[in-house]
Amino acid sequence: MAAYLAVVPLFSYAFWLLSGRKNIQLPWLGIYNKVLLVLFSVISVVNFNIYREWGSKINAKALGFAISTPNEALASSASSPIGLSIATFFLLLILSLFLQARIVQRKIEFTANPTWLRTAATILLFGLNFLLIRGGWDVAPNKQSMAYFSENQLLNHAAVNTEWNLLYTIMASGKIKKNPYIYFKEEDAEALVSSLYQVEKDTSIQLLQTKRPNVVLVIMESFTADLTKKLGNMDGITPHFDSLISQGVLFSNIYSPGNRTDKGIMATLAGFPTLGNGSIVKWPEKMQKLPALSSEFNLLGYHTSFYYGGESEFDNYKAFILSHGYQLLVDKNRFEAKDMNSKWGAYDGVVFERQLQDLKSAKQPFFSTLLTLTNHEPFEVPGAYKFGKKDNIERFKSTAYYTDSCINSFLNNARKQSWYANTLFIFVADHGHLLPKNQYDVYMPQRYHIPLLFYGEVIKEGYRGKIVDKLGSQQDLSATLLQQLQIPSNRFKWSKNLLNPYSKNFAFFSWDNGLGFLHNGECVTFDPIGNQILYNSNKANKKQGEETLKYGQAYLQKAYQQFMNF
Repeated sequence: MAAYLAVVPLFSYAFWLLSGRKNIQLPWLGIYNKVLLVLFSVISVVNFNIYREWGSKINAKALGFAISTPNEALASSASSPIGLSIATFFLLLILSLFLQARIVQRKIEFTANPTWLRTAATILLFGLNFLLIRGGWDVAPNKQSMAYFSENQLLNHAAVNTEWNLLYTIMASGKIKKNPYIYFKEEDAEALVSSLYQVEKDTSIQLLQTKRPNVVLVIMESFTADLTKKLGNMDGITPHFDSLISQGVLFSNIYSPGNRTDKGIMATLAGFPTLGNGSIVKWPEKMQKLPALSSEFNLLGYHTSFYYGGESEFDNYKAFILSHGYQLLVDKNRFEAKDMNSKWGAYDGVVFERQLQDLKSAKQPFFSTLLTLTNHEPFEVPGAYKFGKKDNIERFKSTAYYTDSCINSFLNNARKQSWYANTLFIFVADHGHLLPKNQYDVYMPQRYHIPLLFYGEVIKEGYRGKIVDKLGSQQDLSATLLQQLQIPSNRFKWSKNLLNPYSKNFAFFSWDNGLGFLHNGECVTFDPIGNQILYNSNKANKKQGEETLKYGQAYLQKAYQQFMNF
C-alpha cells in the first residue's frame, strides 16, 4: 500500500532527478500526506464498525452503499460507539501527523552525478516500487492470503492492510473474468451438486386445504432463531411469534444462505444461493434472469404487491421487484412525511397497517410480500424500549419485541377480514444475526439459524402445531410453497421441497470471506482465501468433514458459474 501511495511523489522526484537539479523542494508533499492521513484515519474507524457487523473488512460493497444510498448507510452505522470512534479517529490522526512531521522531508539535496547514473537510479526506483506493488516476483501477485498466518480468522483479517484491501476490492469489482471458486472439474462439481437434489420419490406432504390460497409473505429483518423461545431458548422477546408456532407449521432447521438482506431476498423470492464475495443484486441484467415467486403468482392471475418502509432502491431491491411480476410497490415514497419517523423510513407498525388497508380492497387471490426494517441498526422503536437501550443487545431485543407486537396486531386485524380464512401467512427471517447472544462468529452456523413458519386457517387441522426438522434454507421456500399449490417448481433449480420426506438434508451459506455447508447433521465452514477449515462440528471424523466440504465447494463453484453464465 505504501508503494501505491509513493507513485505520485515518485513521478515528481523522477522529474527533478532527471532534470539535473541539485536541490528538490516539494512543498505540496505535506498537504498530500495530510489528506491521506485524514482519509486513512476515517477508513480505519469505519472499518472497525463494519467488521463488528459483517465479519469482513471495509470493501467496495460498503463504499457502494455509502455513495449510492448515504442516508441508509448512516442509519446502518448509527448504533456504532460514537465516542469511541471519534476518540480513535483523533488518536490515529494526531499520532500520524506527529510521525509525518518527524519523518517526511520536503527538501532533498543530490550530489552531482552523470545523467546515465540518474537515469539508472530512476529506473531502479520505479522497478522497486512496481515490485512492492505487485508483492514480489512470483507468478501470483499480491492477494489477501499472503498476509494470512494464523488459524484464528480475526488475526488473519487484522493482518491484511485495510486500505490495500479496499483498493483491491474496488479494482476487482465490476470484473467477472473467471470463476474465483474453482475446486473441481466441471463434471465432478455438477455430479456432486446434482446428487443433493436427487430424490427417490417426487412426492410431498400436503398441508393446505386449498390449492389457491391468498399468500402473505413476511420477511423479517434480522429475526434470528435465537430471538425465539422454541429455537433460541430466549424468554419474552417474541412472545406472539412463539404462540403462533403452536398453531402453525414450524420449519425448525432452516439456515439463511447469507448475512445481509439482499442475499435473503434473492434466496427467499428467487431460490438463488449466495456467491461468496459476489452479489447478483449488483448486476441487474443478470438478476432479471432469475425466477421469482412473484412472477409465478403473477402468471397464475394473483394480484401481487410488495411493502417496505424504507428506500426500495437500496441494494437494488427495486430493480428486482419491478422486473419480477410485482404489480404494486409501496415503499417510503408512498408514505406521508409524518410516517417517516425512523432513520430507515416508516416503522413496521405503519407498514403493516398500510398493507392491511390495501388488502381489504385487493383482488383475490393475492400474493403480498412485506419486508420489515425496524429490527435493524440503529435499533429504534416508536416508544418505550422493552428491554432498555443502554447497549446494542438491549436495543436489538427491544426492536425485535416491537416487530413481534406488530405481527400480532396485524394478524388480529386480519382475522376480521373476509379473506383471512383463505390466506396462508409465511414468516421467515431475511438472515440471522450476531445478537442477541453476541457469541457466534460470522463463520459459525448458529449465526445463520433462522425461523420459517407457515400459519393460517388454510392449514389442515392435523398439521397445526407440527414441527418439520428437515435441514434446509430460505432457498427452499420456493419449491416448498409451489409444491403445496401443486405448481411445477423446476425453474427453481437451487430450491428443494422441504415437505418431501425423500429430499436430502443440507443447507449452504456463504459470506464475503468464506462458505459453509451443513449436511446430515454436520457442518464445515471454509476460508477460500486462507485455504483452511474454520469450523468443523465433528472434528473427530476428519474424513467425513472433508466430504462435507467437497459438497460446499462444489455448490459455490456451480452457483457462481451460473451467475457468470447469465
